[in-house]
This record gives sequence, C-alpha cells and structure tokens, in this order.
Amino acid sequence: MGSTVNELQAEVDRLHHSLQSVAVQHELATQDGDLITVSDYLLTRLEQLGVTSIFGLPGDFNMRNGNQDYIEDHPRIKWVGNCNELNAAYAADGYARVKENSVGVVVTTFGVGELSAINGIAGAFSEMVPMLHIVGVPSTLQLKTRPLLHHTLGNGRFDAYTKAAQQVTLANASLMTKVSAPAEIDRVLHECITHSRPVYLTLPFDLVGEKVPAKHLKVPLLRAPPPNDPEVEAYVLDEIIKLVKDAGQDVVILVDACTIRHGVRDEVVDLVNKTQYPVYAAPMGKTAVSEQHDCYGGIYMGTLSDPRVKNVVEKAKLILSIGALKSDFNTGMFTYRIPPSHTVELHSDHTLVRYAQYPGIGMKLLLPKLTARLEEYRRGASRLIVPHYKPVVPQEADNRISHAYLWPRVGEFFKEKDVIVAETGTSSYGLFNIPLPDKAIFLSQILYGSIGWTVGGVLGAAIAARERPLGRVILFVGDGSLQLTAQELSTMIRIGITPIIFVINNEGYNVERRLHGMYRKYNDIATWCYTSLLTAFGDVDGTASRSYTVRDKASLDKLLLDPEFARADKIQLVEVIMDKYDSPITLAAGSAISMLKASQ
Repeated sequence: MGSTVNELQAEVDRLHHSLQSVAVQHELATQDGDLITVSDYLLTRLEQLGVTSIFGLPGDFNMRNGNQDYIEDHPRIKWVGNCNELNAAYAADGYARVKENSVGVVVTTFGVGELSAINGIAGAFSEMVPMLHIVGVPSTLQLKTRPLLHHTLGNGRFDAYTKAAQQVTLANASLMTKVSAPAEIDRVLHECITHSRPVYLTLPFDLVGEKVPAKHLKVPLLRAPPPNDPEVEAYVLDEIIKLVKDAGQDVVILVDACTIRHGVRDEVVDLVNKTQYPVYAAPMGKTAVSEQHDCYGGIYMGTLSDPRVKNVVEKAKLILSIGALKSDFNTGMFTYRIPPSHTVELHSDHTLVRYAQYPGIGMKLLLPKLTARLEEYRRGASRLIVPHYKPVVPQEADNRISHAYLWPRVGEFFKEKDVIVAETGTSSYGLFNIPLPDKAIFLSQILYGSIGWTVGGVLGAAIAARERPLGRVILFVGDGSLQLTAQELSTMIRIGITPIIFVINNEGYNVERRLHGMYRKYNDIATWCYTSLLTAFGDVDGTASRSYTVRDKASLDKLLLDPEFARADKIQLVEVIMDKYDSPITLAAGSAISMLKASQ
C-alpha cells in the first residue's frame, strides 16, 4: 500500500512539473522582445539604480553558470571581493550612505556566508540604509527535496536562514521559478528604494542562467512615495501655518537622520533658504544641511548640547522637526526638552502636528507645499541672525594630545567635499560639535553602534566617493574597533583607494570604560604595531602607503600642515597616542547620564 501511494505521489509530482514546464513555455512564447538571463535581469536593474560596485565573497552557489560569472563579467559593474561577509555588509552600507539615490549590494553564499553578514544587514535596517542582500542557494530541486547538503544545519531546515533574514530586512523573495523572477526582483527592489531598508533575495543555482523576458526593464522602478491625500494634506498645511503664526516667527528647524535617508535634503535646503529660519541638526542628521549655511546653528542633543544651541532650540515657540529618529545617543540619552505642544514632526509616511497624527502624509510631497506657504508668509520679514558655533583649539600647557585639543584641531584640516567617517563612541562624540566644510559628508552608525563598522564602511564610502566624485575620505577609529575588522585594510590596498585613517590608540575600549569597568581588564586590548598594518596587509614594498605615529601636539600639527599628507594620494594610517582614560567631554557626560538612568 505504502509503495503504491509513493508511486502515485511521484506521478502527481511529475505531472505537476510537466504542467509548470508547459506554462513556462507558453509564457515565453507569448512574450515580445528579447530574452535575458535572470542574473543579467537583476544586474541590469541594479545598474539602473546607479550601482557600479558589488561587495561580497565567492561561494559555490553564487551567480555562476558553467564558465560564466555574471557579476565579474558584467561590463559596467565591478566586483569588490572582501575578507569576510560581515565586512562586505559594512562596505555595502557605507557605499549606500555616500552614493545617495542608489543602493548597496552584498552577495554571499547560502548559510555560512549569509549568517556572517547578518549583523551588517541588521545595522543597515536599524539605520534605514537601502541595501540588497543576494544569497546564492542550492538548486530548486534541492530546496524541495532537502538532502544533507554542506552549509546546512543537517536537519533539513533549509528555510532557517531565510527566517533569520526576515527579522532584519523589509522584504524578501525566494526565487523558485523563472516566470516569477522578474516581478519578484522588481518587488523587493521597489521596497528597498521606497522605504530605505535592506531587502533579501535568494537565487537558486539552477535559475541564474535561465532566460526571462527583458521588456520589463524598459519600465523604470519608481522612487516616488505614495501620494498624500489632498484634503488631509491641505488641512495639515493650514494647521502648521496657524502654529507658525502663533509662534510669531520664533521657529526653529531641526533636521535628523531621515532627512538624508528618505531623500528630502534638497527640499529641506529650499525650506531653509526661503524661510531663513534657524536650522539645527541632531547627531544623525549631521551634514543634512551644510554646516557653513548662514542659518545653521549647530548640533542639538538635549542636555549634551552646547549651552548656546540648547538655549535657542529649547526656548523656541515652534520646532519644525524633519525626519526625527529619537534614539538614546541621538537625543543626548533621552534628554530632549522639546514639548510636543511646540512641535511639528515631518516623517516619510506620517506627520505629527502637536498631539495629532496624520498617517500617510509624507514629508517628500508635503515639504515643497509647506515651503511655498511659508515663503509667502515670511515675505518682508526680517532675517533672523543665527550665531555660529565655532570650537576653538585650546591652548594647553601639556603637550600631550587630549580630546579637547584633537577634535577642534582636525576640524581645521577638513576641506569641502571630504567624507568623514567616525566610529561609534569616542570618535563620533568627538566630532559631533565640529562644524564641517560645505558639501562634506559625515557618516557614523549612531543608532546601531556595531564597533568596527567604520573599517568596512569606509571601504564602501571611499568607492562611492570615487564614483560620484567627492573629495578625500577620512576615518577616525579607535584601536579596539579597528581590531575587529582590520582585515579590510587589505581590500583597500588591493583596489587602490586612499583614505586617511586616524587610529585613536588609547589601549582599549574607551566608551566601555565610561559605561562600566573603568579599570577592568576586559576593556583592555592587545598592543598592535599599527604603523606596520598597511605593509602587512598588502603594501609589501611600502610604495602604496604611508604610516605615522603622533605622540604630542607638535607632531600632530606638523603632520596636519604637511601638503603631501593632505593630498591623500596614498592610503595613510596615523596612530594617535592618547591617554587611556581621556574622553570627549560629551561622551563623558553622556555616559554618566546613561549610567544614572540605568541605576534608576
């Protein structure tokens, strides 16, 4: 009986497969135009989105068919091989942040590769960075029959990795037929670019070379958000204008992370230019508006703000908050003193006017109309004078390099169009209050805070900066963070990018010391010879790099004034020797607040 049932089931499966084949043949026979492989369809879509570099590692399931390697053989997209999948995900994240209106792409193999990347994908999800994670998986037959394959858990749960990915991606597609492949590829990419979050796509080994109609590629993927309801939008605009009038022009604009992530930077600059309202930024919104703009006043982070900034923002009668992301580090450990009664919040998919929420009224379409209304209202009004915050390099008797000295001093080194990348913790807190030149870009993983992110991230950022093009790429990273992801220095040397890397050598995890265990051994790290890293990781003859150690203010100043160093024509590493227990003042204060709140 059992064998008869099995035979019948086998025949049903065979007939089902035959019907699927007939359906596919009919689909292809009725399509107009040329055919293209599934892999080339995907890569063409990515090229249309501005992708010219893809990160990842090779794997036996990854986008290859016979002698064809689809990514490396592509005429306009470059393959950037990484040292591990985590670093590849970090690099794709950094690439997407700098190459705005594009996406970062990371390719890994089934199981072992994708799980190694998942922390990097999670960080991109947390911080709303558009990324595509392509996973090469076994054949469709193997996915159905689930044999005891390498890279599996050994228990037949082939979907375990997809379930893990679902927790840190906005949308996913597991391709199983060539008929549905174009639509599924388009679906996840549309979600990625519309909502600025990572998405996940599995591509079975036997589908990479299958042919699909190319005609869908003639229809571009739309980035436009869904339209706002006209009646609700008009009502919201009227309510905001009423509040502006009640505030008597005492209005402050506060920009944050989603100003950048959801592509409203131009709309915000237009709003500032036409209203001349003072504009401040949260840490995650740093450089959303030029920090050299006449209306720019500085960084607001609650209690940790400079008193002059704090006073203006918290006393304003109305705050126009754009793209807020109110995490602990981004709000000075939840020390904002801005009541909802004085606030209008504009977000990508809703608007808050005081205590009322209006779902579906997104800022991309609302901002130009608000600007037009406010420009008319502001016509003839006197321009508000915004005091500029400019840190002063202190005159210290001690020649050692302190944090109070370092950050204002390197601020004088920055130029227009520099891309400045700061590791979470010591470096980011040191740079928050340093005004950057016009058209500079600031990157830091402030919400997710995975230490070591910047080393992979600066690789992607530097490639994107070269493609745009932008100026120099400058990384500030602690010695502890560098030790997590230092291998990616070898990739930088191999592909010829030339970042300047400042390594803060303070013998361990400075931010962790501030939070707990100031004198504990677990916050210490091994001593490395940092100035030997670039030669050890690929510049064997020492011709493609330069390395320096600065131990005092005089040597730091001399280096920063050196024209050869400033040219950044080679990858350069600067080891900055600092006191083990010194910290930026905002980091020390923020850590104290965090510890106090934790004890309550």
